[in-house]
Amino acid sequence: MYGSGWIYLHSNIMDIRKISVGPDYKSGAMHYIVGQEILNGSHSIHLIKYYDESDSIKIWIESKKQEVMLWKEFTGTMPISIEYNINF
Repeated sequence: MYGSGWIYLHSNIMDIRKISVGPDYKSGAMHYIVGQEILNGSHSIHLIKYYDESDSIKIWIESKKQEVMLWKEFTGTMPISIEYNINF
């Protein structure tokens, strides 16, 4: 699902800044932003990345001790909106 069209062509060169997971963007989706504090402030979102081999988006988090670990993975069965960093 994510691997088709424009996203597939550009996912390797563009950084994902934010994803919104759920059918209703404004009122029913969960929003995940790089740098966002989570888990009562003990961790922050370190990286959001699309993985072509599993056709999924993974969220990596970082603890206060600078340990990075996988936190969540979303597959093509979930509706996801992707926002990219725009660096000029």
